[in-house]
Order: sequence, then structure tokens, then C-alpha cells
Amino acid sequence: MISNTVLLGWIGGQELIIILVVVLLLFGGKKIPELMRGLGKGVKEFKSGMNNDDKEKPSEPEEK
Repeated sequence: MISNTVLLGWIGGQELIIILVVVLLLFGGKKIPELMRGLGKGVKEFKSGMNNDDKEKPSEPEEK
């Protein structure tokens, strides 16, 4: 089985440029900032949800 580090090593500068050009052609210049903005909001909501989840958990279970 090939590890993830080997697969990431195959992606170089030329490959990244090709990927960026394909994304630009698929989504267009105006749509990409909207996609990034939505991605940022999603990450922010995920982080706040994780922080709220930590606050809601009781630190130690109650014994009876």
C-alpha cells in the first residue's frame, strides 16, 4: 500500500498550475471567491461547533 506522503510528493508546481487552470475554467473567475467564502464560513462553523461541544460535555461523570 502506498502511503499518503508518497502520493503528495508526486504533485509538483506544474501539476498545481494545471489543477488551478482547470478549476478556473470549470467555475469561472467570479464563482471562485464565492466558493472560498462559503468554504471559510463552513470551517468557521465547524470550529465553533467543536468548541461548543467541548463546553457542553461534563468534565467528570456524576457518581450516585
